[in-house]
Amino acid sequence: MTDQVSVEQGNAELASEAYVVGFPLVFDLEQVDRFTREGLGAVPPTPYNAFGHARVLAGPETEFVSVNNDTVYSIAQLDLGVGPLLLEVPAVGDRYYVLQFVDAWTENFAYVGTRATDSDAGRFLLVPPEWEGEEADAAGDGATVIRFPTRIGTIVGRWAVAGEDDLPAVHALQDALTLTQTRESFAPPAGVPEVEAGPSEALTFFERMRVWSREFPPADHDRLALASYDSIGLTGSTPIADLADDVRQALEEGYAVGKQALESALHTAIPVVDGWQANLHVFDYNVDFFEVGALDSPAWQLTDPTTRYAHRAAAALGGLWGNHGYEAAYFPTYVDADGEALTGDHEYRLRLNPTPPVGAFWSITMYDLPHYYLVDNPIGRYSLGDRTPGIVYDDDGGLTITMSADRPADATAAANWLPSPRGAFRPLLRLYAPGPAVLDGSYRLSPIERVATAADADHQDYENHDHTPPIDEETR
Repeated sequence: MTDQVSVEQGNAELASEAYVVGFPLVFDLEQVDRFTREGLGAVPPTPYNAFGHARVLAGPETEFVSVNNDTVYSIAQLDLGVGPLLLEVPAVGDRYYVLQFVDAWTENFAYVGTRATDSDAGRFLLVPPEWEGEEADAAGDGATVIRFPTRIGTIVGRWAVAGEDDLPAVHALQDALTLTQTRESFAPPAGVPEVEAGPSEALTFFERMRVWSREFPPADHDRLALASYDSIGLTGSTPIADLADDVRQALEEGYAVGKQALESALHTAIPVVDGWQANLHVFDYNVDFFEVGALDSPAWQLTDPTTRYAHRAAAALGGLWGNHGYEAAYFPTYVDADGEALTGDHEYRLRLNPTPPVGAFWSITMYDLPHYYLVDNPIGRYSLGDRTPGIVYDDDGGLTITMSADRPADATAAANWLPSPRGAFRPLLRLYAPGPAVLDGSYRLSPIERVATAADADHQDYENHDHTPPIDEETR
């Protein structure tokens, strides 16, 4: 009996590890499939191998993890099972843009855009993993080849927008962004293999992991990690629903533990400096695939397997399709200067002095918890940054931002108001084309300070008084 319990415990531990390793693949492909059927916020449903474009900036209706409000998106889900695709990009002038290439395991492997390939027009031949180049097509002559690590991948395009009046110019650039199939194919894209929902959330997850990891193999050294889960049925041809009862029970237990650990890792796995999660390297888990624009440098690679898998899973959950730090730096925070959780019950102040050094622009966006969605508010402001009209800088050139659920009474604070939800929230600072001081860590963000208000004073006064009810003399 003891041996049997030991085996079951071991299987549950394996399952919890497998959850962390497989989460990015499963979560990513669920979103890929969702995009083709439902779209993403302002980006309409779009079939494979075509760009869907957001024509307006994202708002609360965009239910996607940590979506940004600084740019409009052009997103394409690619299925290179039909053969190479030709990507043609227009000249964009001095506007910042980036096309980020993400494989099925959420690894960023290429970039096209202002930083990576400059602002000129360009042609890029996108090829599947097995492509050897023997079928060079005239359409691809002179094009830069970008090899995809997996058959399915995502291009996440972001175009900087200066405001509503700037949208028509961005629309013209979006319309000039094209994908063309380079060979005739009568078969439609196969897409993500359909996996029906199982008897539980856990068993559905692991069945998707089993099927999709076989269809979209990871890098060679990651296959060793997957092979270690053979004893719990995650690499074989047997459906999870047909495994032995004790194995399925171990998967259920491991799923619960792994999920809880992953959600906790969002708050604890990244170093914190003055309340901010100050890690430029949260998206550095790609150590295998480096195409155009992706930096193949030890400075931008996490090589420890345990750290790498945990970072990759946390990055997918908290910021799916986020960029490398050298393209865009992300600084989230959950707490104030005293280490207390940020909540709409209080008013807060963030002082930026100096403001963040960037080559493009910066902004801070408000998200609710636990969903990481944009927050509806009476002034329709979801982010605030160096391009926000009407903000008021301090006399020394710094900027003081107020975060609260209610509009501040002070005029300057109201001009620099970033509305928060009533409940818990997480601001996220983004720096596009971060400057050297950001990348070398010498630029430091100030902590978010809680502001003492009249309501806080009343509450403290209440706490300081004795509220013991009087003793009834007749029942003493």
